[in-house]
Amino acid sequence: MNTTINQFQPAIAADYRDYQGGYFKVLIDPKQTNGTMALLDMTLPKGVEPPPHYHTNEDETFYLLEGSMSFHIGEEKIVAKQGDAVFAPRQVPHHFIIKTETVRFLNLITPGQFLEYFLEYSYPSTELSVVPPQGPPPAEAIMQMTNQLKSKYGVLFL
Repeated sequence: MNTTINQFQPAIAADYRDYQGGYFKVLIDPKQTNGTMALLDMTLPKGVEPPPHYHTNEDETFYLLEGSMSFHIGEEKIVAKQGDAVFAPRQVPHHFIIKTETVRFLNLITPGQFLEYFLEYSYPSTELSVVPPQGPPPAEAIMQMTNQLKSKYGVLFL
């Protein structure tokens, strides 16, 4: 097992990947943990939230670094702000709403294989910028992404 220490350091675009109008950095890769977990530092703009869904394979934990989000996990609604942690267990429907213009959070994924989805639907950053959505993605892109999420990653939408 490869054990390394990852510390928060000044943002360098080459270390990040653009995703959904925001960006993320992999802090702990599942290869470092024999697949048991992945840890991402993610920044997203308001308006790019996923619809209600549940993971058949993973638990997700969110730790807010900046901004505010409301989470709907099962029947529970949680309003989270900087310093709050929220757990979304596998097999339980959940989604979140970004309440501030942008939000930054750590996303702990256990086990860590779902990191592959984020890598598949992102690309290397050339600069760290947040771009609010300019409307919904094309229907074909949504269909392709949701089909891939269901068949490859076991994420089901409600």
